[in-house]
Amino acid sequence: MDKTILTITLNPSVDKSSSVLSIIPEKKLRCNFPKYEAGGGGVNVSRALKRLGISSDTFFTSGGRTGRLLEELLQAEQLDLVPFHIAAETRENFTVLDTSNNKQYRFGFPGELLTQDEQNKILNSVKVTNPFPDFVVISGSLPAETDPDFMKQLVNTCKSKGSKVIIDTSGEALKTAVEEGVYLLKPNIGELAFLVGKDKLEEDDVDRAAQLIISQGKAEVVVVSLGSQGAVLFSAGEKIRIEAPPVEVKSTVGAGDSMVAGMISVLVKGGNYKEVLSMGIACGSATTMAEGTGLFTWENAKHLFDEIWK
Repeated sequence: MDKTILTITLNPSVDKSSSVLSIIPEKKLRCNFPKYEAGGGGVNVSRALKRLGISSDTFFTSGGRTGRLLEELLQAEQLDLVPFHIAAETRENFTVLDTSNNKQYRFGFPGELLTQDEQNKILNSVKVTNPFPDFVVISGSLPAETDPDFMKQLVNTCKSKGSKVIIDTSGEALKTAVEEGVYLLKPNIGELAFLVGKDKLEEDDVDRAAQLIISQGKAEVVVVSLGSQGAVLFSAGEKIRIEAPPVEVKSTVGAGDSMVAGMISVLVKGGNYKEVLSMGIACGSATTMAEGTGLFTWENAKHLFDEIWK
């Protein structure tokens, strides 16, 4: 029987994307019709899992007019939604493509603070989930000014229920989550350096940093994203590096979330770590082939997986 999954997004968004012939300062820019899509780390993981034929419960905060639009967008994708309503307005992000040079500009907004009462209710809502999922994915940023310790409390709540926690965030929220200890961690090199107290890491240092985190019991699996160069997976007894397949990159929005979804899609079925990393890279790379804020298609992900796996 496949394992169950819950994704948690504390700072979701509605992502608006458009394109314009040329971005010029001080000039009124005539953009093409915008496209609206649901965004935010865990939300995107659930959306990507759906494309892989895997269901997950999608827990996310939702507030105001934008929150209602977010829920409508997710309902249209037929996800299993667990919205948690808050007082503040859900944020929007904006992405615009300059078609004269094919450069993409991404504008992200911080998201308003969760009140202490809302934070307590979120922890309780997660805690009383029944049956509790086998895997919990906590992905994306915290709203502005939210105490990073809240992330630690959330990880602790999920671990206390016997769930394997997968974390994909950044900054102090990432550090506090890792201090609590997680099952799988997906940093890039800069985030890994931050976790071990370094300004930067050379390639040889990446191995030592990842193994240090594992030896300290802060993660069982560390997957270091190398962007267009692929990724490397570390566990207590393995190191697996896989190059990313060459693709025409149209947008990097959602690529990291798609990578997480690809990895989980194998973990829930009991696959080995080589297959986990291969599917993660395939889904992440396939998403870069999509325009704007779109995610991968199953066909592209399967094709790239077969290329990597052969």
